[in-house]
Amino acid sequence: MRGEGGGRRPSRSRPGDEGSASLASVSVLVVTAVLAVAALAGAQALAERSRVAGAADASALAAADAAAGLVPGGVGPCALAESLARANAVQLDSCELDGPVATVVARGSSPLLGVAVRAASTAGPPSSGPGRDAPGP
Repeated sequence: MRGEGGGRRPSRSRPGDEGSASLASVSVLVVTAVLAVAALAGAQALAERSRVAGAADASALAAADAAAGLVPGGVGPCALAESLARANAVQLDSCELDGPVATVVARGSSPLLGVAVRAASTAGPPSSGPGRDAPGP
């Protein structure tokens, strides 16, 4: 005996609910993919920022060394900074000298989004301060 109802089990879903689990699953997958792409773009932008900052630091140090006369060859400080920036695949936006102190601004772009990333760096001899009678070795 199957009891009343003709042997059919009662349905637990309401009419029109068929396929809603598939829609929810697809929605979760799409949101996860969008968040993963956003995280990847953010990580790439941070890596590019670090790379551009390193290139700006190297360019500023080279320009400061050239301004102090520590680089043979007679290349100008900003020309040396420009060539070093190019070697690091960044563009040098500005190079300013204040005596032996060089300040440079470099620019690159994040490959995934093409977002411009800028970094500035200043280099020169150490400043004399309390407890510093002369520049270091």
